[in-house]
Amino acid sequence: METFQKCTLIFTVIGAINWGLIGFFDFNLVEALFGVESMLPKIVYAIVGICGLINIGILFNHFEVKEK
Repeated sequence: METFQKCTLIFTVIGAINWGLIGFFDFNLVEALFGVESMLPKIVYAIVGICGLINIGILFNHFEVKEK
């Protein structure tokens, strides 16, 4: 399970870096790598979003374990 958590965290960090690049430099790294008209950016965005939701669950699970 630890490997799965690390993989989801990596995708979440990639998404955060991409949003930082968009905010600071108006540069979308995902679209630059895969193209604007391609289906691949949508797939990457979906994976990053799902991983972010999984990380929220892991965060709350981590709080429950510490309280016990």
